[in-house]
Amino acid sequence: MADKAEKQAGSLDTISAAARREGVKGPPPVHLWNPPFCGDLDMRIAADGTWFYLGTPIGRPPLVKLFASVLKREGDKHFLVTPVEKCGIRVDDAPFLAVEMQGVQGQVLHFRTNVDDWVACGPEHGLRFVTDPATQGLKPYLHVRRDLWAKVARAVFYDLVELGEERMIDETLMFGVASMGTFFTMAPADSLKDFA
Repeated sequence: MADKAEKQAGSLDTISAAARREGVKGPPPVHLWNPPFCGDLDMRIAADGTWFYLGTPIGRPPLVKLFASVLKREGDKHFLVTPVEKCGIRVDDAPFLAVEMQGVQGQVLHFRTNVDDWVACGPEHGLRFVTDPATQGLKPYLHVRRDLWAKVARAVFYDLVELGEERMIDETLMFGVASMGTFFTMAPADSLKDFA
């Protein structure tokens, strides 16, 4: 057990050091890196955006931001990567949380994530809305980068709904929100009458 913890700590130190070196001039180009897989770390990103290492929350925001900068997704799996190693981590829902929104209807909506990235919503950074099978409610997500998504926090989702409008899409009246000239549909407009 101690050997496994020491190995994980060594991998974590290597990832931290590489991220510090590579992240000096903006986000590292993790999409270009394809290092060998070094195993899974006991690291988890909870549904509320909290990062855990060995079951304990990581309480240092700069460290969380550093790890977030070297996060990569391949299929349904998430990894922390450097040019020389790749370690798997668990993500309960989405790796990021959109915690703030600025913008005006018909213009550009800007979202801040829990790791202080600002994302301008539009064709390259779209919104998607998924029906939660447990509650039948909508779960909104924002594309942040390279197949990494942020779940939109509940309070921010309410702000999005306030900006919502109805538009005819393929002969169906849909409710959604516009940003950067793109309309992101949430649900058929008539399905929202049940919530009024």
